[in-house]
Formats: sequence, structure tokens, C-alpha cells
Amino acid sequence: MTILVLMGPPGAGKGTQADVLAERLGVPAISTGDIFRAQVADGTALGQQAKGYLDAGEYVPDSVTNAMIRERLCADDTRAGFLLDGYPRTLDQVAVLDEFLAGQQRFVDGVVVLEVHADELVARLLHRAAQAHRSDDTEPVIRRRLTVYAEQTQPLIEVYASRGLVTTIDGNGETHEVSQRVLTMAVSLQQQA
Repeated sequence: MTILVLMGPPGAGKGTQADVLAERLGVPAISTGDIFRAQVADGTALGQQAKGYLDAGEYVPDSVTNAMIRERLCADDTRAGFLLDGYPRTLDQVAVLDEFLAGQQRFVDGVVVLEVHADELVARLLHRAAQAHRSDDTEPVIRRRLTVYAEQTQPLIEVYASRGLVTTIDGNGETHEVSQRVLTMAVSLQQQA
């Protein structure tokens, strides 16, 4: 069983690398961003609530996010493990995840942190916004999201580092180069298991 958390600032390539890692490890990649965007597109009550936060570059409240993640982690396809992309994002979410996993006698095996230069992040997100017509990727929103990440999510890396779980991956460069670095780390993790 493998349970990984993939972290990094907005635009670091977490979604792309989550798919690469999940396929290599044979576990589902669970992305809160994808789930929120699907809810917005479907016009659900959760989606309408989330849209306001997403459009402003703010995090969706923990209570909503935690409930959604608990429900998803109870699905049958997570029994052999899973990869979390975009969760946890706050210290309270770390506590909720720890408690949920402890109740199932499971734990986080590792945390992969993608590091990318800030200017590269802005360029990537602006390009993605143009390609995908995403309302949550304007330059002011991108800069706000980077600030929110630094303030709220960066401390999580310190928590997981204190547990000896963090592996940092250079997320700069072409997608295939980053994927190779991620796969090398995944092979190492599997050998240690």
C-alpha cells in the first residue's frame, strides 16, 4: 500500500506528475482541484460555493474540503493506496487526514514536493489560462494564490519534513525531464517499501 501527498505551488505541475506517479504506483490520483472544477461545471451547490473562492485565488474552506476528501478516500479504489494532489493545504487538514488514516490503520508514506521558480510558475499558469479558458488563472489571482500557498501550505512541508517524509523534486524544465525525476524517486520509494 502506498499513500503519497504531492505538494508544490500552483503551476508546479502537480496534476501532470500526479498522473505519472499514480500510473507507476498503480494507485488513483485524487485531485481536489479537479473535483472542485467538476462541481463548478456541474453547477452543484458545492461547486457554486467553491467557485467564489477559486476565482478569488483563495482556498475552499476546510470543512467543505475535508468532507469531500473523506468521502473520496472511502472509495474501493483507494484500498491499495492513493496519491493526494492539492490536499492537505492547511495544518488543520493535515490533522484531519492523520486522524482519518489512523482510524484505518494507515499513514502517509511520503510527501513529494515540486519546487519551481516563481517567474516560471506565473508564465505556466498564464499559458494554461489561455489554453483552458480558466477563470481562476488571471495574473492577480495567480500572485494571490502563490502568496496563499506560501502562508498556508509551506508550513505543512515543515511538518512532514519533521516526520522524515519529504522528498524535494526540481520541477523546473520540460515535462518529460520532471517526470523522469519523479519516476526515479518512485522507484526508490518502492524499493524501500
